[in-house]
Amino acid sequence: MQIDGGCHCGAITFRAEVDPDDVLVCHCTDCQALSGSAFRVVAFTAEDGFEFLIGTPKIYVKTADSGNKREQSFCADCGSPFYSADVGDGPKRYGVRIGTVRQRAELAPKKQYYCGSELAWADDIAGLPRVG
Repeated sequence: MQIDGGCHCGAITFRAEVDPDDVLVCHCTDCQALSGSAFRVVAFTAEDGFEFLIGTPKIYVKTADSGNKREQSFCADCGSPFYSADVGDGPKRYGVRIGTVRQRAELAPKKQYYCGSELAWADDIAGLPRVG
């Protein structure tokens, strides 16, 4: 599926080819901290399936507790995240951050990861009062 998107301030735009059946929710504490939310939703693409159209992101390399390193790309102006990927040589698989994708409503998650870090209330919001 062809997708496109960009950051909140409009300084950076991108397009990518993703598999809509390969979309997940990640509850790890890194995703919570890096997204500023309870979890992150991610769609995957090969490195050659992703391209920036306007602008260049800033890259931050996060070292996980396991020692694995992941590059995190984001807009240096507004902070919108674009993808994460392994560091180093070889083909990369990008985890595209759904919040910056224009077609995000079409990319429903198919699985959840790192559920041991899930916030206890994350699955229990359906009964909350709704506004708007």
